Amino acid sequence: MSNPEIEEVPIRDDMIRLGQLLKLANLVEDGVEATELIKNGLVKVNGEIDDRRGRQLHVGDAVTVNGQTVRITKDS
Repeated sequence: MSNPEIEEVPIRDDMIRLGQLLKLANLVEDGVEATELIKNGLVKVNGEIDDRRGRQLHVGDAVTVNGQTVRITKDS
């Protein structure tokens, strides 16, 4: 079984909120879509479902939505 490719998403600050990351990584079109996906348990953070749109994410965290996974990196 092969792992899907993980896309890296660089951030400037030390943390980003889950809803913001979903928009930045183009996993959703807007905040409303982000809220719906999170509320319905369709977003995983580091392999576990998270229902907090304001969840603070840091470098190294991985977020999966609809089979797409992104990992946060530090913008250099």
